Amino acid sequence: MTGLINRLTRPILFAMEPEQAHGATIAALRMLPIPAGAPHDPRLAVEAFGLRFPAPLGMAPGFDKGGEVPDALLRLGFGSVEVGTITPLPQPGNPKPRLFRLKDDLAVINRLGFNSEGHAIPHARLRARAGRPGIVGVNVGANKDSSDRAGDYVTGVRAFADVASYFTINISSPNTPGLRDLQQAPALDSLLARVIEARDEMAALHGRKPVLLKIAPDLTPGDLDDIVRVARERKVDGMIVGNTTIERPATLRSPEAREAGGLSGRPLFELATKMLAAAYLRVEGQFPLVGVGGIDGPETAFAKIEAGASLLQIYSVMVFEGPALIGEIHRGILRELEKRGTTLAQSVGARAAHYAAGF
Repeated sequence: MTGLINRLTRPILFAMEPEQAHGATIAALRMLPIPAGAPHDPRLAVEAFGLRFPAPLGMAPGFDKGGEVPDALLRLGFGSVEVGTITPLPQPGNPKPRLFRLKDDLAVINRLGFNSEGHAIPHARLRARAGRPGIVGVNVGANKDSSDRAGDYVTGVRAFADVASYFTINISSPNTPGLRDLQQAPALDSLLARVIEARDEMAALHGRKPVLLKIAPDLTPGDLDDIVRVARERKVDGMIVGNTTIERPATLRSPEAREAGGLSGRPLFELATKMLAAAYLRVEGQFPLVGVGGIDGPETAFAKIEAGASLLQIYSVMVFEGPALIGEIHRGILRELEKRGTTLAQSVGARAAHYAAGF
């Protein structure tokens, strides 16, 4: 049914400007009575960060920035949903147009710039769903004009500690000037120290919430060494690899490829998977990784797992394939497990050395 719906609605959505189509999709998910799907196969369950995910595939942040439709997305079959990025104060983001479909490449370029309603409105939405099942992470960021960007992340952790299943510290967006500087070791060490201190203080009231660090896929080996070292020393609970890229592969064919911003979708797969595998080898099992970037079906999803991902996230491919892909990926993972006679946990990192070659 979801495949049929996608075939019927895609021409309508593609006739709209991308950001308008995104808004229409959010509105539809908010209003339509989406029935809950069948329970996930127990073989898909993942234990990570002290949480039990019913299935590995989650919705990446950027789709539901304001926490409007997490339950609808969970009913579509996602094992988790990450909302955001959310900044402390409302900000409009970058001037429009700022979102571009690369139809010939199954890719998206965005330069949204952390457009956000601020903390209060998304918090109220998430507070209203308190007690409902499902893992809903909160991706926190910093305001563009903030004088203390690390302080903005601390504020986010404090603000959402009562409603977040976990936190993601997003320091890797290319669309806020200077934000990626927080990936440098001294700044990152200070940031994580403050964030984790805030998390631990709030734990007495709301329970301990895992803290994940989201990094860029454009790092050098030296940069990655430093980030993993600091993350391990500060005992983060996990890492998400990675965000959009500022690189433009020579294979891109769409005229929109010349637009500035972060590239996501199919062309990101090789770069992001190499970074994922390299991170997995450096982490040495100290915490789990989430694989993001270029997943477009069951094969690339399972490749991410073998490169080192315990969990997966998608977003851009949904623009082109629709919600039917969620079930296809989960069924494909089960087929691969059956074919190999292994478990999901045993498959994580099984080919990390292969995918990290040449990094």
